[in-house]
This record gives sequence, C-alpha cells and structure tokens, in this order.
Amino acid sequence: MRRTFLKALAFSLAGAFCAAPAWSQAQPVEIEFYYPVAVGGPITKIVDGMVDEFEKSHPDIKIKSIYAGTYQDSVAKALTAHKGGHAPQLAVLLSTDMFTLIDEGAIVPFDPLVQSDEDKKWLNGFYKGFMANSQTGGKTWGIPFQRSTIVMYYNKDLFKEAGLDPNAPPATWDELVAQAKKLTKTDGSGQVSQWGLEIPSGGSFAYWLFQALTTPNDAILMNEAGNQVFLDKPAVIEALQFWHDLAYKHKVMPTGTIDWGTTPKDFLVGKTAMMWTTTGNLTNVRKNAKFDFGVAPMPKAKRGGSPTGGGNFYLFKSATPEQQKAAYAFVKWMTKPENAAAWSIDTGYVAVTPAAWETDKMKDYVKEVPTALVARDQLEVSVAEFSTHDNQRITKLLNDNIQAVLTNSKTAEQAMKDAQRDADRLLRSYK
Repeated sequence: MRRTFLKALAFSLAGAFCAAPAWSQAQPVEIEFYYPVAVGGPITKIVDGMVDEFEKSHPDIKIKSIYAGTYQDSVAKALTAHKGGHAPQLAVLLSTDMFTLIDEGAIVPFDPLVQSDEDKKWLNGFYKGFMANSQTGGKTWGIPFQRSTIVMYYNKDLFKEAGLDPNAPPATWDELVAQAKKLTKTDGSGQVSQWGLEIPSGGSFAYWLFQALTTPNDAILMNEAGNQVFLDKPAVIEALQFWHDLAYKHKVMPTGTIDWGTTPKDFLVGKTAMMWTTTGNLTNVRKNAKFDFGVAPMPKAKRGGSPTGGGNFYLFKSATPEQQKAAYAFVKWMTKPENAAAWSIDTGYVAVTPAAWETDKMKDYVKEVPTALVARDQLEVSVAEFSTHDNQRITKLLNDNIQAVLTNSKTAEQAMKDAQRDADRLLRSYK
C-alpha cells in the first residue's frame, strides 16, 4: 500500500516537473504602446476595450497602453525614451512625424514583416490618400489608423433662422462669405453674439487648417521627399490673405487666433454657425449637439480638397524580433475591416480601408449617419498633410507666420516670404 502511494506520488511529481517548462515558457510577449489622447470623447475607454478584446484572442501577447497626452507630447516622450534607451515598441503618432522619426533612427519599416500574399493584400488595402504620409523611399514606415480629413460642420437650425437652405452649405469661397455674413449676428450693443464661421488657428494645428485653404486654391506646400517647401507661391499667399479677410474684411469670424479646443465648444453652444475641424470630432458633435447639424466638404476656390490628417502606427527600433511580430499582429488586428469600422463608428475618424466600408456594421451606420461619408468621399481630392524633415521646427515657423497674419502683425506676403526663407535654411542639409 505504502509502495503504491509512493509510486503514485513520484509519478505525480514527475508529471508536475515535466509540465513546468511548458507554462514557464508560455510567458506572453509584452508590447509597450504609446497612444495620444488629442480629440474629445472617451477615446481611452475605446482603446482599452479593443486591447482587451485583442488580448483575449491573442493570449500570448500583452499590450501595455500608455496614454501620453497630445500628439506633440507623445512624440516628444517617445523620442526622449528612444534616446534614453527605453523606447516603446509601438506608438500611434502623427503621420507627419514620419520624417522626424526616420531622421532620429527611432523606427523601422513594416515591409520586412509583410511576407505572405495575405499580408501584401492587407498592406495594399489602405486608401492611397492615407499612404501618402505613410511611405517614403519605397518603404512603409507608418500604418494608417486614426486618420481624418478636415470637414465643415454647420448648424442647420441657424441656417433656417437666417433664411438659408439647411441642405445647401457653402460650396465655394464666395458662397462661404455670403452665407457667413447672414449667419453673423450682433446684439443691441453692437457686440457679435453669433459668428458665421470659426476656423481654429491657435496652437500647433494652424498649418493643417491652412491646407484646407491652400488645397482648394490649388497650391501644394511641400514635395514628396519632405526636403522642399513652396510657401511663398502666389496661390499660398492668396489663401492666407483670404483667411485674414474672413475676420478683418468680411467680419464673419473672430479676429486674432482661435483655439483648437474652443471651436467645437463654440459650435455646440451656438456661438458659431459653422466650424472647420477634424472629422475625428464627428462622434463628439453627434452625441452633444442639441440641434440638427450637417457636414460638408471644404468649399472650393479653384478645386475641392483637404489635407489628410491624424495618426499612424509606428514600429520602434527598440522592439525585439518577437516583439516586432507581436506588434505587427496587433496592428493588423486593429486595422482589419470589422475593427476599423468599429473604431470609425465609435470615434468619428475615417475608416482607413475601402473594405471597412463594405462591412454590414459600417453600412448600417452610414444609413443612420450619412454625414460620415463626407470625409471618406473627400479623400478623392485630398492631399498629404504638410510634413518635412525637421518637421517640428518647420511647422512651428509656418504656424508662427500664419498666426502673425491673423493677429495683424504681418502681411500675408511678408509672412510667407519669411517662412520660405527660414524653411529653406533648415532644409538645406536634407537636399
């Protein structure tokens, strides 16, 4: 009896020791993932929910999400961590950060991971408009994720009050001025109580909204290699002059700079009848607007068009081969049609592949919210967001000069000549 017990115990212990390596080797691959929180709404909850769902279907991968603040905060933190030897393995950063991340030696291209026919089909499945800020030199450095274009939101109730057709928003610059004048109201003391239009110009996104004027005026601000800019061209100066005139000549917009975060708030409380901002604000507006609203593409001067915008996934050099594969699996999962559709519906960003728009979920959403199609359809005439080598400094000098015009400190011509001169000096070494 005793011998039988000891034999059974020995057998049991042997089994336990044999099994030990199996569970000890099954430690999940950990990925540190930087994510920027830059647009209104419960974005962190949505990301957390998607990460949880991914981990359930991929128990061998653990994603540690780090919410790093604004896009600018996130890229600064990621580059600081890279220089300190403890960079994340994956991050969502602005598509325009591509050249900076390459120049800093912080990221690696995705191409070596794209092996199978299925992988190649996946990579070729993104909208070409979004890939313009994701590829350079024949390599894919970023994968589109939370991408956008600039659209015009307008208050249909205020349009009706002003005697305007709520289903005919301004389609040209001339119509924009004429309708904005009818939508601008003053109180008994002569103070403006309702603006016709607000275009955000404060902070770090002035250059992006500027492209919503230069693109329709048929002006491109930089070359594909990111080492040359065209800021002093007549069409660029003309676009900046028009922006200035909306406030100072036509008096349909506040003078000075308008804060990025203030614009949606002003729109939701009826302080402005129209606003230009990211399509990434669509869900925020849908949930909080107490009035009927519409969404329209950028008004035309010589053509239609908007810059694309938003963030890409980037793979950092710090990742081991195992972490690269795990990060790649996560990126593919996050961008597969069903998940890209869900992300678009939950946030308002543009679903990044045509396949996402063919899912039943997206088709049902579009029936309910046809305004979601505006940003997608505008991709046909959209251009790459302004991005160059030494991008932080180049965009800052462009922003500073735009803001100088909007605060009446410089003329449009002087500002763009100054910006061109300084940009040429900074980009000289990249040619």
